[in-house]
Amino acid sequence: MPLYRLVSTSGTQTFELPAGRPLILGRGVASDIAIYDPTISRRHAELTVAAEGVHVKDLGSSNGTAINGRRVAAGRLGPNDSVTFGKLVYQLQAVRGPGDAAPLPPPTGAPAGGTIVRQLRVRSADAPASDGAARKLSLLLDVAQKLSGELDIDRLLDTIISVTFEVMHVDRVSILLRNESTGELVPRVSRTRVGDAEFQHVPRSIVQKVMDERLAVLTQNAATDTRFKGKSILQQSVRSAMCSPLMAQGDEVLGVLYVDNLAIANSFQDEDLQFLVAFSGLAAMAIGNSRYAERLRREENVRANFERYFAPNVAAEIARHQQAIALGGERRPMTVLFADIRGFTAMAEQMQPDAIAALLTDYFTEMVEVIFEHGGTLDKFIGDALMALWGAPVAHPDDARRAHQAAVAMQQTVEGLNQRWRAAGRTTIAVGIGINYGDVFVGNIGSHRRLEYTVIGDVVNVAQRLSAEAGPGEILVSEAFRRAVSAPVDAEHLPGTGLKGKTQTVEVFRVRW
Repeated sequence: MPLYRLVSTSGTQTFELPAGRPLILGRGVASDIAIYDPTISRRHAELTVAAEGVHVKDLGSSNGTAINGRRVAAGRLGPNDSVTFGKLVYQLQAVRGPGDAAPLPPPTGAPAGGTIVRQLRVRSADAPASDGAARKLSLLLDVAQKLSGELDIDRLLDTIISVTFEVMHVDRVSILLRNESTGELVPRVSRTRVGDAEFQHVPRSIVQKVMDERLAVLTQNAATDTRFKGKSILQQSVRSAMCSPLMAQGDEVLGVLYVDNLAIANSFQDEDLQFLVAFSGLAAMAIGNSRYAERLRREENVRANFERYFAPNVAAEIARHQQAIALGGERRPMTVLFADIRGFTAMAEQMQPDAIAALLTDYFTEMVEVIFEHGGTLDKFIGDALMALWGAPVAHPDDARRAHQAAVAMQQTVEGLNQRWRAAGRTTIAVGIGINYGDVFVGNIGSHRRLEYTVIGDVVNVAQRLSAEAGPGEILVSEAFRRAVSAPVDAEHLPGTGLKGKTQTVEVFRVRW
């Protein structure tokens, strides 16, 4: 039987797949293949090595499993097939033995070495060039190498300016970038050949034409060019000038790169403009990469903070749309769940503080994972209790059903914890859960210095009361919640149950699980 390995498309991760037993892939620390990525569920998929390949079974993951781009519940991987878990893509490779990759055979009828379509000699930047075109190609290759590794936007713009002076005979270079929020074109850096200077006013008529038409322009004598009539051209004695848009993917204009000569007319030729366009393309790509890297850093910081309260995929959504964390909120229908350990006060009196901390840490870790796996939001811990939400900040049409499934999974998880703790001689626990549904005020409550994402309303109070009334191992829900669940809930009506402090009767149901 052959052996296989999974290799990430980036080449940074490799997992050997031994035969003989199913392998669990997930974010949980006990997984056979542990992948710590927010798009991977705690128990994401099961892999089984067979003679004909690797059988893959999705374990109800939040973000799914796909084979060769098609989402599947179960399927088979062959050598060279791709498999996607969450947003991570891996390739299955055949292996002769542990650590020895077997090269894949070429397709039938194809030459082993492939087919050479065209050959092009690539020369280093300092190699002698045979003609002007080759020299400019060499310069562009050198420019690409200089720009590709720089992600800090300020150092990158300085590098672009410096390279422009190195390769072109110009007196001034200016870069203007479009503000990502307002769309306004903002001067970022301007330099003269004699050194740094305060930003010189770039002729607005030239820049406006470049931005509006998304075309590079060359003027041999700007003062007499009928296309450009701005006063700044005459005031600054601009003679020859070129300007090119900084075009990103999708025809987005990031800004413009402007160069001019203040003394000599007819100093630029068509090939200079062609070179500026090519150079602007490289600069735009580098600026786009820099902005993307900065956006990722910013999102990573936000996501790291919010992953303490939200499922990883929800935290990532908040990081991408940071207006979601502004002060204030809104009224919307929500599902609220409370879970509380029964008799915890009496239990804690008989335990050492470190034992109590260890118990709560293990318990909360498991409960939060269950909540996140079912698309919920952790609102807060209250002593030995916890509060969870469904319906914000990202709502789903089946949020009530997810909350119901989460509550059942939480009780099942508590049973599993108790089995392990009982075998280890540790104290066991029992948990009561209450769930309610209705309109609440949800959002960031507090000040700009400290915000707490939470919900306010009578729905919350009723959910907490249901949790207090629930006995060990029970799940109590309201009639409003039972109606909100898309599928029928197996539950019995408790007509004699009343909630303390409530003037209106709340119909209570005990979920059978």
